[in-house]
Amino acid sequence: MERADKRIEGTRKLELMQMPSSRGCSSCCLNPLLSNQNRPQEPPDSTGKSNIDSQQEFFSSIVSSIQQKSQFFTNHESLPSLEESVSSLNKTCPQHFKTSLADQIRSQEYYHLSQSNRVYLDYIGNGLFSYSQQEFYHSRTSIPSSSSSSIQVSSANLQVPFFGISYKSLTFDSQESEFDFESSMRRRILKYMNLSEDDYSIVFAANQESAFKILAELYPFKTNQNLITVYDHKNEGIEGMIESSKKKGAQTISAEFSWPSLRINSRKLKKMILNRGNKKNRGLFVFPLQSRITGSRYSYLWMNLAQENGWHILLDADSLGSKPMDTVGLCLFSPDFLISSFFKVFGENPSGFTCLFVKKSRIQILKKPSKSIGIVSLVPSSNSRISRQSSSDEHSSVGFGTAAELVPRISSRQLSIIIDENSKNPQLKSLGEMIREESLEANNLDLECKGLDHADEIGLIMINFRTKYLVNWLINALICLRHPHSESGIPLIRIYGPKIKFNRGFSVAFNVFDWKGDKIEPALVQKLADRNNISLTCGFLKNIWFSDSYNELKEEMLEENKKKIGIGNGKWEIGISVVTVSIGFLNNFEDLHRLWAFVSRFLDADFVEKERWRYMALNQTTVEV
Repeated sequence: MERADKRIEGTRKLELMQMPSSRGCSSCCLNPLLSNQNRPQEPPDSTGKSNIDSQQEFFSSIVSSIQQKSQFFTNHESLPSLEESVSSLNKTCPQHFKTSLADQIRSQEYYHLSQSNRVYLDYIGNGLFSYSQQEFYHSRTSIPSSSSSSIQVSSANLQVPFFGISYKSLTFDSQESEFDFESSMRRRILKYMNLSEDDYSIVFAANQESAFKILAELYPFKTNQNLITVYDHKNEGIEGMIESSKKKGAQTISAEFSWPSLRINSRKLKKMILNRGNKKNRGLFVFPLQSRITGSRYSYLWMNLAQENGWHILLDADSLGSKPMDTVGLCLFSPDFLISSFFKVFGENPSGFTCLFVKKSRIQILKKPSKSIGIVSLVPSSNSRISRQSSSDEHSSVGFGTAAELVPRISSRQLSIIIDENSKNPQLKSLGEMIREESLEANNLDLECKGLDHADEIGLIMINFRTKYLVNWLINALICLRHPHSESGIPLIRIYGPKIKFNRGFSVAFNVFDWKGDKIEPALVQKLADRNNISLTCGFLKNIWFSDSYNELKEEMLEENKKKIGIGNGKWEIGISVVTVSIGFLNNFEDLHRLWAFVSRFLDADFVEKERWRYMALNQTTVEV
């Protein structure tokens, strides 16, 4: 009981620290959710204001920076320019300058974001490397093709941000391999996630879906027969876990989210946690701290309640973005399992891998899988003109990066080097030995992951500060768009989940509606955004609970999905397809302003039709509304 009380008290402190104060709120503060009379006392900073007061002042300026005098925009040409918006921002929000470090890092280390003229708002995660780091190692590892004898391989070459993934069988053995690349990556990730190597083991998975399936195969659902998931949207990984667990005899159930707020239906979830199965072996409770689609945040207390009632906890940290572990209080909750994804470089093909963290004290309850389930090794690589031939299907490798990047692999199992077309080169053996020796020397070097380093350098507080500003500014801006000449003042945008709110996540789910009030299909919005060099994603909201007063809307949603899927299909779901924006610390104000300007184009009643004809003229695939 004493431990539980400490966790609850710690949880309250964590959540109160994220809430703004009621002081320092100017007249421009339009949202009643911004006040909190029960906040903890904090020491003032050099200006005499507490940290929470400073955050409140900063957040108050978000509201005024775009929605001055409740101004609405009915024409995309009437929007303030980027320069005007930035000027207004600097006047109303001087604390915005405190986030300039992220802008400096972006311009110096991720300059391709400006050169490509594309806005990336389509994924959340942890970037391993910076673009400049990638380019640097590209230049360092170029090897002349004319002469094999001139090839030089240095230990630095084996630290390049390109590597392969090789499929393998499951092992929790922490013994370091002869080639220490994977061990170095493991140590760096544990440090970044603020996890102890003494407490957690890492299983590398090909992707998020594989990570969920791996745990579903390992978890003892025959004795711990229940699975509770807490997701307000369709998630391929969760869908796969549910199917796999059902085959093992598990009883699966999903939390529900009340319409229209999409908050957790607390009464139902509490009943699920307390009344399912025997307390000694309840089962698995899968919990994200926030939705990666709507940005809804969920209380830490749900983990506490589940743990105290015999559930094993799988914490899904994929939606938390950079520096997530400093926010979840692992010292208080110490989840049994945790999932988080890592990708190569922000602003490129976000290929990578997913880590399944397993608490070492829980390894003994896991069962040996009956089949290969997407477990991989990380295999270091040298130059792309050197490739490895593998005679083992079990250890076949695939490239880490874009499809065009066939990266080499170095494996402790087999080292067969081909240079040009001369496979019988007498220097082949000595070259292989040289690479092996250099790789062993590289074992003593720390793996440089500048993407993770940048997140560490900026820090949790500043990342939260920046992303909270950007996401709330965007919501405010979207709300200001109204169709012209509509008697009812039809909004262009409908946002699902939390609106302007300090304590929300960094994703926004919305739909675009035409002047008649009809929804424009999210897939079409996504395609048109891509045409304008803006990358967005689509999602599907589900597990929605409707009170009796919303029965008519519930039936409308069901009929709409029947038409899309087919009357005879029988797999209808009550839900809503949406457009989703995901914001990270490397996004900037210009990214959000460009998105706002694009969405405002739908205020033109002919915009969709004009774009449709443009696609047809270029022989591109169109999506019918």
